[in-house]
Amino acid sequence: MKKLLLLFCLLGVAWPYYHIILFMQANDWSWSTALFFEQINANEGMKILNADLTVAATTFLAFLIYLLIKKSISSIQFFKYLGALFLVGFSLALPLYLYEHYERFK
Repeated sequence: MKKLLLLFCLLGVAWPYYHIILFMQANDWSWSTALFFEQINANEGMKILNADLTVAATTFLAFLIYLLIKKSISSIQFFKYLGALFLVGFSLALPLYLYEHYERFK
């Protein structure tokens, strides 16, 4: 299981960044935040996925804050997961947390 979680960590970085590269390639290798948000909110189907991901990531962030307050994780771990969440996304932050805390769940 731990190897599978590591695979999910790798996929959690590679897959989103692959699509970021495709987005930038389609837009002459320039980044447009306005265009990005316009396209991800283009239809109700995408809005459903955005809402789902926003709630899941926010829940995970609240959980991390709770763990930090309860001293279940160190501030270094907190900032590592926070960086994973905001620099890559929930697709890395959750698998990374589960990978590093796998022994707790056995």
